[in-house]
Amino acid sequence: MSKKLMEYFNKQPRLGCLSTANKEGKVNVAYFGSPKMIDEKTIVMGLGKNRTFAYLQENPNAVFMIMEPGKTIPEWKGVRIYVRMSDCQTSGPKLDEMKAKIAAVTGEAGAKMIHAAVSFEIVDIKPLADFGQGWEKSIG
Repeated sequence: MSKKLMEYFNKQPRLGCLSTANKEGKVNVAYFGSPKMIDEKTIVMGLGKNRTFAYLQENPNAVFMIMEPGKTIPEWKGVRIYVRMSDCQTSGPKLDEMKAKIAAVTGEAGAKMIHAAVSFEIVDIKPLADFGQGWEKSIG
């Protein structure tokens, strides 16, 4: 992994989509702006008690995708980060810290929606569109 990916991932403002699937293979996708890459192998985020949370309880594998428009389709930037949930806290200091950070950005209403502090281990990284270049070129 690299510091370049960390800088790109944590750049704000930005939205990304987290795709999940349950144990039967039923898929879900949801957009998020708050996930943080805290080191070169770990992404953390807060989740509500929703479909994304439920699916991750059944299947810990997911994909986080970030896209930035360009003038033409080949000029779009982005990355697909394949992850596996490594930790999920529904109480305790990790969740309290996550809620406090979210409250500072979105207010108390946003923090109250958070049910779990989730950590993901990065498993693989792919460019937004795989034209044979590495992911590094796809984020600029």
